[in-house]
Amino acid sequence: MSKKRGLSLEEKREQMLQIFYDSQDFYLITWKHLLADVPIALFLHFFCYFIMLCNLKELEKLGPKKGVISQSVKDVVQSLVDDDLVLKDKIGTSVYFWSLPSCAGNQLRTTYSKLESDLSNSKKRYMELVEQRENLKRGREDTDEREVALEELKAVEEHHKKLKEELAAYVDSDPAALEAMNDAIGVAHAAANRWTDNIFTLQQWCSTTFPQAKEQLEHMYREVGITEDFEYLQ
Repeated sequence: MSKKRGLSLEEKREQMLQIFYDSQDFYLITWKHLLADVPIALFLHFFCYFIMLCNLKELEKLGPKKGVISQSVKDVVQSLVDDDLVLKDKIGTSVYFWSLPSCAGNQLRTTYSKLESDLSNSKKRYMELVEQRENLKRGREDTDEREVALEELKAVEEHHKKLKEELAAYVDSDPAALEAMNDAIGVAHAAANRWTDNIFTLQQWCSTTFPQAKEQLEHMYREVGITEDFEYLQ
């Protein structure tokens, strides 16, 4: 027997939202309770609707009845809060969640309005592109003169391509490339002499600081390639 497929996030959202819309299990809040603990904004909501109030623990108990495991209830409910499909507020010392039928309707109206605006902009852009295409067509009608001009353009482009290929074969003789190479040689020459001077300075410091290790130092110099003919580049 194949394992039963779990609910997707969207299905979990729908099931959790249905808990708030289920008319068989809603809680009635007394007027005294409302006036004592509920902010004015919430009181106006309660005045128009009998709604279901649930804290997180209650939702975690009701969730499995709708196929939503208790461990995922918190994240699912929070996603509904983020999308303004479920409201929450602190009443007394507890945080309660609730949803009004108008919440989903308001979101749908907002989405519909945005889609209408996007559609209008897309239609406007489409008409602009159609007009631009028509303007570009003017003067480009298929005529004998146009065909001849296109053939000439094609021939010129092919000739230009061949010239570029020939020019690439002589890139090593390019005056600009040679000048850049000479500049690079000058930089490298100066750097080599600068490091040569640093080596002579280091040798002098070693000889002054460790006069008793003259033989060891000379042996070390030979090992790293610093011989008697080591000199500045001319």
